[in-house]
Amino acid sequence: MPLTRSKSLPSTDAMAENGGSDRQNLSSGRSVAGILHKWTNYGKGWRSRWFLLRDGILSYSKIRRPENVNLLSPSDDVRLIGDNSTDRLSRMYSCSGRGRRKHHKTIGIVHLKVSSYRESKSDNKKFYIFTANKTLHLRTDSRSDRAAWLQALASTRRILPLQSISGDFSFVSPKDLSISTERLKKRLRENGINESLVKECEEIVDSEFSEVQEQIKLLHEERTKLLDALKQLEMANLEAEASGIHESVYQLPNHNYSSLRSGKYSECSTSASSDVFEDISEEDEPSFHDTIECFSEPDAGSENMHFKRRTRLPDPAEKEKGVSLWSMIKDNVGKDLSRVCLPVYFNEPISSLQKCFEDLEYSYLLDQAYEYGKSGNSLLRALYVAAFAVSGYASTEGRHCKPFNPLLGETYEADFPEKGIRFFSEKVSHHPTVIACHCEGKGWKFWGDTNLRSKFWGRSIQLEPVGVLTLEFDDGETFQWSKVTTTIYNILLGKLYCDHHGTMQIRGNRQYSSTLKFKEQSILDRNPHQVNGFVEDVTGKKAATVFGKWNDSLHYVSGDAFNKASASLLWKSTKPPPNVTRYNLTSFAITLNELTPGLEEKLPPTDSRLRPDQRHLEKGEYEKANEEKQRLERRQRMSRKIQESGWRPRWFEPQGESESYKYTGGYWEARNERRWDDCPNIFGEFTEEITDCA
Repeated sequence: MPLTRSKSLPSTDAMAENGGSDRQNLSSGRSVAGILHKWTNYGKGWRSRWFLLRDGILSYSKIRRPENVNLLSPSDDVRLIGDNSTDRLSRMYSCSGRGRRKHHKTIGIVHLKVSSYRESKSDNKKFYIFTANKTLHLRTDSRSDRAAWLQALASTRRILPLQSISGDFSFVSPKDLSISTERLKKRLRENGINESLVKECEEIVDSEFSEVQEQIKLLHEERTKLLDALKQLEMANLEAEASGIHESVYQLPNHNYSSLRSGKYSECSTSASSDVFEDISEEDEPSFHDTIECFSEPDAGSENMHFKRRTRLPDPAEKEKGVSLWSMIKDNVGKDLSRVCLPVYFNEPISSLQKCFEDLEYSYLLDQAYEYGKSGNSLLRALYVAAFAVSGYASTEGRHCKPFNPLLGETYEADFPEKGIRFFSEKVSHHPTVIACHCEGKGWKFWGDTNLRSKFWGRSIQLEPVGVLTLEFDDGETFQWSKVTTTIYNILLGKLYCDHHGTMQIRGNRQYSSTLKFKEQSILDRNPHQVNGFVEDVTGKKAATVFGKWNDSLHYVSGDAFNKASASLLWKSTKPPPNVTRYNLTSFAITLNELTPGLEEKLPPTDSRLRPDQRHLEKGEYEKANEEKQRLERRQRMSRKIQESGWRPRWFEPQGESESYKYTGGYWEARNERRWDDCPNIFGEFTEEITDCA
């Protein structure tokens, strides 16, 4: 096998000068390989990995023993980078005669056509490769080795745009297909078949062929749409790299390829984890990444690292004991349930403050709405805002437990740099119970306050939300709406379930507004959770129709006419986690109460994550959780007296006489300075005289 050592490349100019020869080498099938050190996590640090660059794909695998590296065949023309790589490969071939060689599993693949790279500014041995959902932090043994790898990547990227995507898929056009029945008719006549039967056989063949031709036509159309989406993704990626912007700001519109049976290509998007373009699995390596050096500096309040969030709750420490619901609520018919003390058995291990953040699970819809509006497509902006308003209900499917009622002044923060959002909420009033929240995203802000009025009516509980949610984009366009009614059925007998019903008006201050109708489920309804509506312009003309289910997906059709066959997908809910508990939390909700590394010392003493009864419930320590819940509820009963004595929210203020609240700012700045002197330890012990104000 022809192997060569790379020559050191001292500068980017030299890389450009050699671009022609390297383009010729790579286009002729030559590969580049070598050992790079990859950052894994803070427990394992930098680990050596075998990297192979071939045909625009960079793959890598673990190296447990030198003789296990067997990723190259004798016919490969490979250029090795680094003395360490040459030594390792030499040892591999010296061991091959003793039968110790193994084929090592590839654990990571990066498609360079939809990724970018950049060298480190502070370390001349480090460089980064950015994909749609991951950043590879890589280090070489020398400066010249890094230059060689960067040259190989640059040469590959220069070649890829020259290769037409459409040339990668050969597919015959349905109009070029034809069939002849002459041989069939000749054979039938030779066997003495009469002419009428011959004609009938010919018609059958023509009919069958027409059906096949129609199926091929549909497949051809879907293939064309897929190629168009791939081209858009490639162009967006190349433009992003040329302008020095991270690829995560580019979002392709979701296309609904419903007739593709494989399901793998059902949605083409650069968001989340698109297995169409990338398949990266690190097995036992959590993805902790140092993101101090990136295309853009992180905000001052954001964490300077990416970590892998948890995927399941802790295993329960105790066996849970059931409680009779009827024995708890039979004397509370018609009362406000927010003032009824229930045992911890009926709670889920998150608070109502964290529950507010669940509405932001699909915040990428607002990122897309921002981009569409910025490009001049106001209709798609309004449609994606409508999809976001519906998506917040998806997490309620199968959720039968109530969140913890926050204490007065309790807060919750959520800093999710991987989603590009920072969220903050605070309980600003106890009677009535009001929760205010504020969130900042990529080109938009979202805020609101909610007063949830609940009533028990024997077999059901009705929840009436009071309050307005506001979304404002950087260009000044705003949308406002209120939530619909939620009813929980079969409290005493039968299968417990919830339903959302009513009309949601999403009012825009410019060209478009939306009306969404959440259909109330009936006893015999075989198609529940339906949402239907439309987007109209300022003149009242219908611009688009939307339809779907609040627990599954939402589609739209442009114009006044309604044709489901031409519908496009706006939003699709994520699949439930594999480790389901009785709480039925989504994968996103499981992360909300997590104390990630280094977070606890940064939080104010009012944060929901520090609430002891909630933490004990999450760990399955039910006796301790009940004890702490009863202790904190004694403090909760003092809240009205505290509020009437002049207490004011720390981070929000009321807006005139409208009874709405708005974020005053300063939280993230105080967090950076650990300045929590004016934030009391509301979960600690207290000695004040207890007054029952319930």
